[in-house]
Amino acid sequence: MSAAPGHTQGWSLAAVIGAIGVVYGDIGTSPLYALEATLTEAGRFDHEAVLGSLSLIVWALTISVTVKYVSIIMRADNEGEGGILAMFALAQRNSVAGSLWARIVVGLALAGTAFFFCDSLITPAISVLSAAEGLEVLSPDFAHLVVPVTVGVILGLFIYQRRGTARVGALFGPVMIVWFLVLAVTGIQAIRADPVVLYAINPLYGVELLVRRPGVSLAVIGAVFLCLTGGEALYADMGHFGKRPVRIAWFFLIWPALILNYFGQGALQLEHGHFIAQTLYLMVSNSALPWMVILATAATVIASQAVISGAFSMARQAVQLDLLPRIRVLQTSATALGQIYVPAVNWLVCIAVIAFVVGFRSSNALSAAYGSAVVGTMLITTILGAFVALQQWNWPKPVVALLFGLLFIVDAVFFVGNMTKVPSGGWIPLALAAVLFTLFITWRSGRLELRAALARQAIPLSELPNLLAGVHRVPGTAVFLASTPELVPSALIRNLEHNRVAHERLIILNLEIVRTPRQDPANRVDIDETLPGVYLVSARFGFMETPDVGEALRGCRARGLKVFMEDSSFFVGQHVVRARELPGWRGLQRLLFARMQRHSTQAAEFFRMPSRGVVSLNTVVEI
Repeated sequence: MSAAPGHTQGWSLAAVIGAIGVVYGDIGTSPLYALEATLTEAGRFDHEAVLGSLSLIVWALTISVTVKYVSIIMRADNEGEGGILAMFALAQRNSVAGSLWARIVVGLALAGTAFFFCDSLITPAISVLSAAEGLEVLSPDFAHLVVPVTVGVILGLFIYQRRGTARVGALFGPVMIVWFLVLAVTGIQAIRADPVVLYAINPLYGVELLVRRPGVSLAVIGAVFLCLTGGEALYADMGHFGKRPVRIAWFFLIWPALILNYFGQGALQLEHGHFIAQTLYLMVSNSALPWMVILATAATVIASQAVISGAFSMARQAVQLDLLPRIRVLQTSATALGQIYVPAVNWLVCIAVIAFVVGFRSSNALSAAYGSAVVGTMLITTILGAFVALQQWNWPKPVVALLFGLLFIVDAVFFVGNMTKVPSGGWIPLALAAVLFTLFITWRSGRLELRAALARQAIPLSELPNLLAGVHRVPGTAVFLASTPELVPSALIRNLEHNRVAHERLIILNLEIVRTPRQDPANRVDIDETLPGVYLVSARFGFMETPDVGEALRGCRARGLKVFMEDSSFFVGQHVVRARELPGWRGLQRLLFARMQRHSTQAAEFFRMPSRGVVSLNTVVEI
């Protein structure tokens, strides 16, 4: 077997600390609720329930995180970047456009993206809510404050997004290191009181629990899955630090700390002899309890921040890959390209998170809704990973069938287990994912139809000399954005029709989104002078970059074409979509696409064109 052809990245202590803070926030806060939810679903509390639940959690972390994500899936990096859309870009490389597999890959990517966004809605709610519930342990009189405090923390977190996370990012790693060390130390102390819990490392205890309690086995599996909910985020965020720091952090701190803490919680449960809630907080002394609540709240805020930032990055990638309409993206750091703020996503997620908190009011109730969306993304990642292993890594088919087949079975079991949560709240993220998937597929199919309609109206670039023949030329430079470099931009055609003049120098600029995360600035721009004074410029941007007209023009100057934004006029074609009347779903889908197209961010703003000197020319298109 050959390794995946990816980026070979070194590592440093700073990168490991950063990975601990950003990558592992979600999975690192699962001890707040995972074991408690599993024991609740197990029903009758006894020795068998505790050891069986611990065994299932330990082996779930081992198989689904250590083996699947850390050891295998992280090989599927697209020039160092991970996540469902990076894998989508990898899986598309060897597929034939329009083929059955290409359509399947697109459908899986759309579904996986929808599920990921739903995860972004629930993670902040359940994480911060579970931390705030520590107030109940401090004093039962504080129980009424849990929801207001949670809403206040979440609202403050989303308000802060506009300022960017660069300032607080440096604190993430050290705070999370303290968190994981506390998890490990408190776990060890509890294990010393009842070391019998260490027998749970034997997987037969987990199997025995499921066999002896078949009526609740699927519900137990669905609850065990809560310990894995940060696995997909781990893969998505690895590009910030590289594979080695992420792996080093997992093997030397995160995995041991989680296992020790889960064992410690189990030991405390056995010591009491009956089910107890808020086990994590009861593992510390009364004097340390306020500090534990503060630390847990900080850890959950960090976990939420990582998920929110992931949603911003995912939204930008989806736009670049033409899975979403253009939306406004703001850069919050002059040096870190990943530091972005997407206002539309921020406030939609904020409203949804607060609605989850107010609607469910406890982490235990919210755990019923958690997981059903995440498991969908994990299942899709396994399917796409198998294809990448075959096509990109050239692994033998029997090896791929055996390894990914086993991983698929594990994911499928978790998927079925999470379906038991549907009646008690699991239907909510599934319904939201279905709505998002509908929007994605509507936009994707609508864009294909729009391109086909525009192609039928378009004029080949070879006809440009005839269009310009006899046209009066005026001083200056005009830049026309072109979606397809082989065709005359619609804005140029409308300009010649209505104004009957053309500038002395015409630049037809095509901004291309490539299937790699970032494009080398030295190779960003190609220039071809097709006619005297007429230049065809192709500027390439990665799917994790924001296309920037100014950056493209700087690339032109580096290659000898002196063009400046302040001395140029910019023409963009605005496509006004009119949907033909069709019966049934097809007609509704076209109407929805026309509305989405109208509300898409204007090209001038999205492509970072100057606020002045931009002329929009409309072209009416029927689909």
